[in-house]
Amino acid sequence: MADPGPGSGATRWDPTVPAGSGRYRRRVTAPPHAPAHAPTRVLGGPQWRERAAAHRERVSRWTAPHRERRRRGEAHPVLDFLFTYYSLRPAQLERWDPGPGVALRDAAEFADRPGYVDGPGGVVLDPTTLPRLRTTAAFVAGLLTATASRPARLGCFGLHEWAMVYRTDAPRHDAVPLRLGSAGTDAVVESLPVSCTHYDAFRFFTDAARPRNALTPTRETQAALEQPGCLHATMDLYKWAYKLAPGCPSELLADCFELAADVRELDMRASPYDLAAHGYEPVRIEIPAGRAEYARLQAGFAERAAPLRSRLIALCETLTTR
Repeated sequence: MADPGPGSGATRWDPTVPAGSGRYRRRVTAPPHAPAHAPTRVLGGPQWRERAAAHRERVSRWTAPHRERRRRGEAHPVLDFLFTYYSLRPAQLERWDPGPGVALRDAAEFADRPGYVDGPGGVVLDPTTLPRLRTTAAFVAGLLTATASRPARLGCFGLHEWAMVYRTDAPRHDAVPLRLGSAGTDAVVESLPVSCTHYDAFRFFTDAARPRNALTPTRETQAALEQPGCLHATMDLYKWAYKLAPGCPSELLADCFELAADVRELDMRASPYDLAAHGYEPVRIEIPAGRAEYARLQAGFAERAAPLRSRLIALCETLTTR
């Protein structure tokens, strides 16, 4: 992609013409004084292609088996969640983005990607061309900052998964048996306090389980209730990372995805489901030793999540100020 030359300004695709619409997307010129896409780092073609390949290889640990399972028509009660509940497709997860402030030389393949413009140092992301991205970044920054301001609560013991099958004949994972059976599962829910703070877990509670929760999370109270000990709030760092695409560096996206995959394993090991056939040993939260194990692992994930949350907050600030 040719450098437009000094004083001419950067060129970009007109954002008023949607990609894939079949209409011609004319190139328009950004003012030469606009600082939004001024790079702070320049990567040559070999450099950024090496990073892109490393990213694809890293996430292929999950994307390749998922594609193979889909080809065979095989469901996985633990890992499918990463590609079904979370909406990023494998190909999108594998795609590499440098993040803001990085110019790419020899990068013609980025020319038609929304948000990328030609700048003096090469192709660079210009967040000002993506109003949705800036709005999303402002929301994510507020939510994650509020979450980080609270201490981790470690006493939920993963009962959200149990509350999703409480007194129902139609559990969400009906192909996987319950470890303690229906009556035993119900007894565990009735013997322990249920204190879920996460709306997107609470909304799957059965009608019978909802009144047993100490709180009534709603979408409107999400920022007021989310706290860093919650496994689902930790997994959702991955969601907020891809919601910031293409502004999120893919290395940060992969860090959040990898954490979400590890947390998902604990989430289901502590669930009422018998996953021995899939190679997962249970965390038996129905007994004191299991609850202690869960709290210990939960604290470890909260510690791992903290720097990722901070990096996402910093990224949001960059995306809203450029």
